[in-house]
Amino acid sequence: QVHVVESGGGSVQTGGSLKLSCVASAYMFVSCGMGWYRQAPGKERELVSIIAVDGTTTYVDSVEGRFTISQDSAKNTLYLQMNSLKTEDTAVYYCAADCLLGASGFHMPSPHMIWGQGTQVTVSS
Repeated sequence: QVHVVESGGGSVQTGGSLKLSCVASAYMFVSCGMGWYRQAPGKERELVSIIAVDGTTTYVDSVEGRFTISQDSAKNTLYLQMNSLKTEDTAVYYCAADCLLGASGFHMPSPHMIWGQGTQVTVSS
């Protein structure tokens, strides 16, 4: 069964840090674009960051310089280090993989993408 599982969410105050983890199937780290989305209450899902198979990373402007996406293929784990958190970062964060279109698929999510169950991040002032 192919799946991804997130962890690491929680509650922090503004300016704090959290590190999200996503354990995924081993082949995804050599064959798939991987990344993170988030969805805040009452808002649409938003792409946060992508890491391509070649290691190229992309960030939405609102998190550039504060968040870092990385992966450890030996541990089959994708990470999202989030620093200088703001209240507007509050959302459910989802790990995703696109094994058909790679990183480019993240800009227009499709049914073939593989999704985790989400992990809640709450930032309070």
